[in-house]
Amino acid sequence: MTTGQQAPEYRLLAELEAKFDTLIERIEELVIQYRRSNVAAWALHTPTPDAEWLHGVLTDFWYRDGQDGRATRSYVGLIAADDALLTHVARVNTAKADFSELLATIRETVPTLIHEIKAVLPFRHPALHNHLRGQGLARLHLKQCWRALPVADAPLARIRLAWYASGRSIKKLSVKDVERKLMGLDTDAAHVRIQLERLAGIPDSEPLAQVQTQAPLMRANLFFQAPLADGRLRRAMNVALPLFIPSDDGRLPDHNTPPPTPREQRTRAKRSDERLEDEVFLPSLRVYRYKR
Repeated sequence: MTTGQQAPEYRLLAELEAKFDTLIERIEELVIQYRRSNVAAWALHTPTPDAEWLHGVLTDFWYRDGQDGRATRSYVGLIAADDALLTHVARVNTAKADFSELLATIRETVPTLIHEIKAVLPFRHPALHNHLRGQGLARLHLKQCWRALPVADAPLARIRLAWYASGRSIKKLSVKDVERKLMGLDTDAAHVRIQLERLAGIPDSEPLAQVQTQAPLMRANLFFQAPLADGRLRRAMNVALPLFIPSDDGRLPDHNTPPPTPREQRTRAKRSDERLEDEVFLPSLRVYRYKR
Protein backbone atom coordinates (compact mmCIF):
# COMPACT_ATOMS: atom_id res chain seq x y z
CA MET A 1 0.00 0.00 0.00
CA THR A 2 1.36 3.45 -0.89
CA THR A 3 1.86 6.29 1.56
CA GLY A 4 -0.97 8.17 -0.16
CA GLN A 5 -3.30 5.25 0.51
CA GLN A 6 -2.21 4.96 4.11
CA ALA A 7 -2.70 8.62 5.00
CA PRO A 8 -6.54 8.63 5.03
CA GLU A 9 -6.58 5.50 7.20
CA TYR A 10 -4.29 6.97 9.80
CA ARG A 11 -6.14 10.26 9.79
CA LEU A 12 -9.22 8.24 10.75
CA LEU A 13 -7.23 6.46 13.44
CA ALA A 14 -5.98 9.80 14.80
CA GLU A 15 -9.56 11.12 14.86
CA LEU A 16 -10.74 8.04 16.73
CA GLU A 17 -7.91 8.36 19.24
CA ALA A 18 -8.98 11.97 19.90
CA LYS A 19 -12.61 10.90 20.37
CA PHE A 20 -11.51 8.14 22.76
CA ASP A 21 -9.54 10.73 24.77
CA THR A 22 -12.61 12.98 24.90
CA LEU A 23 -14.75 10.08 26.10
CA ILE A 24 -12.31 9.26 28.93
CA GLU A 25 -12.11 12.93 29.95
CA ARG A 26 -15.89 13.29 30.09
CA ILE A 27 -16.25 10.09 32.11
CA GLU A 28 -13.71 11.44 34.61
CA GLU A 29 -15.70 14.69 34.83
CA LEU A 30 -18.94 12.76 35.35
CA VAL A 31 -17.40 10.74 38.19
CA ILE A 32 -16.11 13.93 39.86
CA GLN A 33 -19.59 15.46 39.63
CA TYR A 34 -21.16 12.26 41.01
CA ARG A 35 -18.83 12.46 44.02
CA ARG A 36 -19.78 16.11 44.59
CA SER A 37 -23.52 15.62 44.09
CA ASN A 38 -23.99 13.25 47.04
CA VAL A 39 -27.14 11.76 45.48
CA ALA A 40 -28.74 8.43 46.36
CA ALA A 41 -27.81 5.33 44.40
CA TRP A 42 -28.45 1.60 44.44
CA ALA A 43 -26.63 -1.21 42.61
CA LEU A 44 -27.49 -4.86 42.23
CA HIS A 45 -24.08 -6.34 42.99
CA THR A 46 -22.56 -3.93 45.48
CA PRO A 47 -23.76 -2.31 48.72
CA THR A 48 -21.55 0.73 48.07
CA PRO A 49 -22.26 2.30 44.66
CA ASP A 50 -19.79 5.12 45.31
CA ALA A 51 -17.64 7.17 42.91
CA GLU A 52 -14.96 4.46 42.72
CA TRP A 53 -17.62 1.93 41.75
CA LEU A 54 -19.03 4.25 39.06
CA HIS A 55 -15.55 4.91 37.66
CA GLY A 56 -14.93 1.18 37.37
CA VAL A 57 -18.28 0.63 35.66
CA LEU A 58 -17.87 3.44 33.15
CA THR A 59 -14.28 2.55 32.21
CA ASP A 60 -14.85 -1.18 31.79
CA PHE A 61 -13.87 -1.27 28.14
CA TRP A 62 -12.07 -4.60 28.11
CA TYR A 63 -12.53 -8.21 27.14
CA ARG A 64 -11.81 -10.60 29.96
CA ASP A 65 -9.69 -13.59 29.03
CA GLY A 66 -11.93 -16.15 27.34
CA GLN A 67 -14.91 -13.77 27.10
CA ASP A 68 -17.40 -14.36 24.27
CA GLY A 69 -16.85 -11.57 21.76
CA ARG A 70 -20.61 -10.99 21.46
CA ALA A 71 -21.15 -10.53 25.19
CA THR A 72 -21.00 -7.33 27.19
CA ARG A 73 -20.94 -7.11 30.97
CA SER A 74 -23.94 -5.62 32.77
CA TYR A 75 -23.88 -3.27 35.73
CA VAL A 76 -27.43 -2.86 36.97
CA GLY A 77 -27.96 0.18 39.14
CA LEU A 78 -30.09 3.26 39.79
CA ILE A 79 -28.71 6.76 40.34
CA ALA A 80 -30.76 9.79 41.38
CA ALA A 81 -29.47 12.62 39.16
CA ASP A 82 -29.73 16.38 39.63
CA ASP A 83 -29.44 18.77 36.69
CA ALA A 84 -25.66 19.10 36.97
CA LEU A 85 -25.17 15.34 36.94
CA LEU A 86 -27.57 14.90 34.01
CA THR A 87 -25.57 17.50 32.06
CA HIS A 88 -22.42 15.41 32.50
CA VAL A 89 -24.29 12.21 31.55
CA ALA A 90 -25.44 13.90 28.33
CA ARG A 91 -21.85 14.96 27.57
CA VAL A 92 -20.63 11.38 28.05
CA ASN A 93 -23.38 10.02 25.79
CA THR A 94 -22.52 12.59 23.11
CA ALA A 95 -18.88 11.48 23.24
CA LYS A 96 -19.97 7.83 23.00
CA ALA A 97 -22.18 8.59 19.99
CA ASP A 98 -19.35 10.48 18.24
CA PHE A 99 -16.98 7.56 18.89
CA SER A 100 -19.54 5.05 17.63
CA GLU A 101 -20.31 7.04 14.46
CA LEU A 102 -16.64 7.30 13.47
CA LEU A 103 -16.04 3.66 14.34
CA ALA A 104 -18.92 2.65 12.04
CA THR A 105 -17.33 4.67 9.23
CA ILE A 106 -14.02 2.90 9.79
CA ARG A 107 -15.70 -0.53 9.83
CA GLU A 108 -17.30 0.25 6.49
CA THR A 109 -14.39 1.92 4.73
CA VAL A 110 -11.23 0.47 6.32
CA PRO A 111 -12.24 -2.67 8.27
CA THR A 112 -8.61 -3.82 8.44
CA LEU A 113 -7.95 -0.94 10.83
CA ILE A 114 -10.14 -2.41 13.58
CA HIS A 115 -7.43 -4.78 14.83
CA GLU A 116 -4.97 -1.88 15.16
CA ILE A 117 -7.58 0.23 16.95
CA LYS A 118 -8.01 -2.46 19.61
CA ALA A 119 -4.24 -2.60 20.08
CA VAL A 120 -3.50 1.14 20.05
CA LEU A 121 -6.35 2.82 21.98
CA PRO A 122 -5.65 1.19 25.38
CA PHE A 123 -2.21 2.75 25.46
CA ARG A 124 -3.72 6.24 25.22
CA HIS A 125 -4.25 5.84 28.98
CA PRO A 126 -1.47 3.47 30.13
CA ALA A 127 -2.16 3.78 33.84
CA LEU A 128 -5.69 2.49 33.32
CA HIS A 129 -4.49 -0.18 30.90
CA ASN A 130 -1.73 -1.46 33.19
CA HIS A 131 -4.10 -1.58 36.17
CA LEU A 132 -6.68 -3.61 34.28
CA ARG A 133 -4.13 -5.86 32.61
CA GLY A 134 -3.09 -7.03 36.06
CA GLN A 135 -6.67 -8.18 36.68
CA GLY A 136 -6.72 -10.69 33.82
CA LEU A 137 -8.20 -8.34 31.24
CA ALA A 138 -7.29 -8.54 27.60
CA ARG A 139 -7.98 -6.41 24.51
CA LEU A 140 -10.31 -3.47 24.06
CA HIS A 141 -14.04 -4.26 23.80
CA LEU A 142 -15.32 -1.59 21.43
CA LYS A 143 -19.03 -2.07 22.14
CA GLN A 144 -18.44 -1.50 25.85
CA CYS A 145 -16.86 1.84 24.87
CA TRP A 146 -19.82 3.23 22.96
CA ARG A 147 -22.94 1.76 24.61
CA ALA A 148 -24.95 4.70 25.96
CA LEU A 149 -25.78 5.41 29.58
CA PRO A 150 -29.54 4.95 30.10
CA VAL A 151 -31.50 7.98 31.30
CA ALA A 152 -35.15 8.13 32.36
CA ASP A 153 -37.24 10.60 30.36
CA ALA A 154 -38.61 12.33 33.46
CA PRO A 155 -38.88 11.92 37.27
CA LEU A 156 -40.30 8.56 38.32
CA ALA A 157 -42.93 7.54 40.84
CA ARG A 158 -41.57 4.00 40.98
CA ILE A 159 -39.50 1.49 39.06
CA ARG A 160 -39.72 -2.28 38.83
CA LEU A 161 -36.78 -4.39 37.72
CA ALA A 162 -37.03 -7.95 36.40
CA TRP A 163 -34.80 -10.39 34.53
CA TYR A 164 -35.85 -11.17 30.98
CA ALA A 165 -34.55 -14.17 29.05
CA SER A 166 -35.55 -14.79 25.43
CA GLY A 167 -33.71 -18.06 24.80
CA ARG A 168 -32.12 -18.59 21.39
CA SER A 169 -32.56 -17.03 17.99
CA ILE A 170 -32.08 -19.01 14.75
CA LYS A 171 -31.52 -17.20 11.46
CA LYS A 172 -31.52 -19.06 8.15
CA LEU A 173 -28.65 -18.06 5.83
CA SER A 174 -27.51 -19.03 2.35
CA VAL A 175 -23.98 -20.27 1.63
CA LYS A 176 -23.29 -16.92 -0.08
CA ASP A 177 -24.48 -15.02 3.01
CA VAL A 178 -22.17 -17.05 5.22
CA GLU A 179 -19.25 -16.63 2.83
CA ARG A 180 -19.63 -12.84 2.95
CA LYS A 181 -19.64 -12.95 6.76
CA LEU A 182 -16.51 -15.10 6.86
CA MET A 183 -14.75 -12.81 4.38
CA GLY A 184 -15.44 -9.95 6.79
CA LEU A 185 -13.26 -11.69 9.40
CA ASP A 186 -9.47 -11.89 9.40
CA THR A 187 -8.97 -14.11 6.35
CA ASP A 188 -5.25 -14.40 7.13
CA ALA A 189 -6.09 -16.33 10.29
CA ALA A 190 -5.76 -20.11 9.98
CA HIS A 191 -9.08 -20.87 11.66
CA VAL A 192 -10.95 -18.59 9.23
CA ARG A 193 -9.25 -20.18 6.20
CA ILE A 194 -10.22 -23.63 7.51
CA GLN A 195 -13.86 -22.55 7.80
CA LEU A 196 -13.84 -21.09 4.28
CA GLU A 197 -12.57 -24.44 3.01
CA ARG A 198 -15.31 -26.28 4.90
CA LEU A 199 -17.93 -23.94 3.42
CA ALA A 200 -16.56 -24.53 -0.08
CA GLY A 201 -17.15 -28.26 0.37
CA ILE A 202 -20.96 -28.03 0.54
CA PRO A 203 -23.49 -27.22 -2.22
CA ASP A 204 -24.31 -23.52 -2.80
CA SER A 205 -27.99 -24.38 -2.49
CA GLU A 206 -27.74 -25.81 1.04
CA PRO A 207 -29.44 -23.67 3.71
CA LEU A 208 -27.51 -22.97 6.91
CA ALA A 209 -28.57 -21.66 10.31
CA GLN A 210 -26.89 -19.08 12.53
CA VAL A 211 -27.73 -19.68 16.18
CA GLN A 212 -27.36 -17.08 18.90
CA THR A 213 -28.06 -17.58 22.57
CA GLN A 214 -29.76 -14.51 23.96
CA ALA A 215 -28.13 -13.44 27.21
CA PRO A 216 -30.53 -12.60 30.06
CA LEU A 217 -31.33 -8.89 30.27
CA MET A 218 -32.49 -6.71 33.11
CA ARG A 219 -35.73 -5.00 32.09
CA ALA A 220 -36.77 -1.83 33.89
CA ASN A 221 -40.43 -0.80 33.98
CA LEU A 222 -40.56 2.95 34.60
CA PHE A 223 -43.65 4.64 36.03
CA PHE A 224 -43.56 8.43 35.61
CA GLN A 225 -44.79 10.95 38.14
CA ALA A 226 -46.75 12.76 35.41
CA PRO A 227 -47.66 11.94 31.81
CA LEU A 228 -45.00 12.60 29.19
CA ALA A 229 -45.66 14.91 26.26
CA ASP A 230 -47.01 11.93 24.28
CA GLY A 231 -49.33 10.95 27.14
CA ARG A 232 -47.37 7.91 28.30
CA LEU A 233 -47.25 7.17 32.01
CA ARG A 234 -44.88 4.23 31.77
CA ARG A 235 -42.04 2.87 29.69
CA ALA A 236 -40.01 -0.35 29.59
CA MET A 237 -36.32 -0.36 28.78
CA ASN A 238 -33.33 -2.69 29.07
CA VAL A 239 -30.66 -1.50 31.48
CA ALA A 240 -27.16 -2.92 31.15
CA LEU A 241 -25.58 0.14 32.78
CA PRO A 242 -26.73 2.28 35.73
CA LEU A 243 -29.97 4.13 35.00
CA PHE A 244 -29.80 7.87 35.74
CA ILE A 245 -33.14 9.15 37.05
CA PRO A 246 -33.97 12.88 37.14
CA SER A 247 -34.46 13.87 40.79
CA ASP A 248 -34.83 17.30 42.38
CA ASP A 249 -34.22 16.06 45.91
CA GLY A 250 -31.43 13.56 45.21
CA ARG A 251 -33.58 10.61 46.30
CA LEU A 252 -34.44 7.46 44.39
CA PRO A 253 -38.05 6.54 43.59
CA ASP A 254 -39.62 3.44 45.09
CA HIS A 255 -37.97 0.38 43.55
CA ASN A 256 -37.76 -3.36 44.06
CA THR A 257 -34.63 -5.49 44.51
CA PRO A 258 -34.49 -8.26 41.90
CA PRO A 259 -32.48 -11.46 42.49
CA PRO A 260 -28.77 -11.09 41.63
CA THR A 261 -29.03 -13.65 38.82
CA PRO A 262 -31.93 -14.81 36.64
CA ARG A 263 -33.82 -17.92 37.62
CA GLU A 264 -33.02 -21.17 35.88
CA GLN A 265 -35.22 -21.39 32.79
CA ARG A 266 -37.20 -24.55 32.22
CA THR A 267 -35.85 -26.41 29.20
CA ARG A 268 -38.48 -26.34 26.48
CA ALA A 269 -38.83 -28.44 23.35
CA LYS A 270 -36.50 -26.88 20.82
CA ARG A 271 -38.47 -27.29 17.62
CA SER A 272 -36.10 -25.38 15.36
CA ASP A 273 -32.98 -26.58 17.19
CA GLU A 274 -33.92 -30.22 16.77
CA ARG A 275 -33.54 -29.87 13.00
CA LEU A 276 -29.92 -28.75 13.37
CA GLU A 277 -26.84 -30.90 13.68
CA ASP A 278 -25.45 -31.15 17.20
CA GLU A 279 -21.95 -29.99 16.23
CA VAL A 280 -21.36 -26.43 15.06
CA PHE A 281 -20.24 -26.25 11.42
CA LEU A 282 -18.53 -22.84 11.44
CA PRO A 283 -17.64 -21.90 15.03
CA SER A 284 -16.63 -18.27 14.34
CA LEU A 285 -20.16 -17.47 13.13
CA ARG A 286 -22.09 -20.05 15.22
CA VAL A 287 -23.39 -21.54 11.94
CA TYR A 288 -24.92 -25.02 11.89
CA ARG A 289 -25.99 -27.35 9.11
CA TYR A 290 -29.51 -28.75 9.04
CA LYS A 291 -29.87 -32.49 9.61
CA ARG A 292 -30.19 -34.41 6.37
